Amino acid sequence: MKYPSQLIPGILVKRYKRFLADIVLDSGEEITAHCANPGSMMNVAIEGSKIWVSRSPNKARKLPYSWELIDLEDTLLAINTSNPNKIAYEEVEAGNIPELRGYNSIRREVRYGENSRIDLLLEEEGEPSCYVEVKNVHLSRESGLAEFPDSVTARGAKHMRELAKVAGEGHRAILLYVVQRGDCTRFSPAADIDPAYALALGEAKDAGVDLLCYDCEINTQEIQLRRPLPIEF
Repeated sequence: MKYPSQLIPGILVKRYKRFLADIVLDSGEEITAHCANPGSMMNVAIEGSKIWVSRSPNKARKLPYSWELIDLEDTLLAINTSNPNKIAYEEVEAGNIPELRGYNSIRREVRYGENSRIDLLLEEEGEPSCYVEVKNVHLSRESGLAEFPDSVTARGAKHMRELAKVAGEGHRAILLYVVQRGDCTRFSPAADIDPAYALALGEAKDAGVDLLCYDCEINTQEIQLRRPLPIEF
């Protein structure tokens, strides 16, 4: 996924009300940017850190800037939770995820289950459909360990139940974790943060839902999937 325009560097002053961040750009301009991340951003929204923002060409936007990257101890993290769906779509389309090759149709945001939408629906004539739920990951509380979620997510547990049902109907059900950082070597559910999610994840796995996790190569021009990470329970 390439950024459509050059990112603008600055310093994070503070993140607040979940979706707002005060930033001082390198030019000296003080701005309030949109923070496209509904989670707690635990261990990520570190005040005083180097960050990068994008600027929308849409002049009607109330907040033209969006916070995109943060540099934590020389590790770039992408904080925009809308990225993983875009990244997954591009990488599947390019055939860069071996587990998800062999489908000639890729559709996004398809309705299924109980008022839900699947992030990617992969289809091939004569084969079971493949339902792919994509999750953003950036939490790391232990060196080398990526974790999800960073806050309680009732919606996430609901998705696990929906995927388990799909698997029980004979389709492929995939949960793809996209780790938007490059300093982790393994992944685990954060059971202490959301025990209900961890339980639902284990039950979905037992019901036939396949779990995948990939980290990312990140720079100020683009984000790409890099390598699979082992998943630990």
